[in-house]
Amino acid sequence: MYIPFENLPEDSKIWIYQSNRKFSDDEMTEIENDLKAFVENWSAHGTGLEASYLLKYNRFIILAVNQEVQQATGCSIDSSVNFIQNLEQKYEVDLLDKMNVTFKNGEHIAHKSLIDFKRMAKEKAVTANTIVFNNLVNSIEEFNENWEVPAGESWHSRFF
Repeated sequence: MYIPFENLPEDSKIWIYQSNRKFSDDEMTEIENDLKAFVENWSAHGTGLEASYLLKYNRFIILAVNQEVQQATGCSIDSSVNFIQNLEQKYEVDLLDKMNVTFKNGEHIAHKSLIDFKRMAKEKAVTANTIVFNNLVNSIEEFNENWEVPAGESWHSRFF
């Protein structure tokens, strides 16, 4: 069951998928329609999940579930990963590779391999003050407080 993202409790579980490229506005419209249809029918053991999604910067897909109502289980999580894999194929993007870093470079959002990001840190092309997207956050509360943070305040700090 779809619930507006802002209406979900702060402790709702989230999953963040980052694209290796920016989606066009037309693609974003299609993705939003697909997400809405998926979330409307997303269930765990036959019980509808109180769920939502958020699209950010034409690059990030965030899925959320209110675990107080019904927990996402293995099968429901598998169905969401399958949905994301279908998006990967449809749009020829990478959404599941966790070995990439996305960060702000002025007004631009950059996407680099972890190896390239480490090299950039060594060369001082990015610093501990560079805003990174910490996709390891697990709840809406953590998302609101710790998703866009200086690299020195996230797991990226090990590179500085």
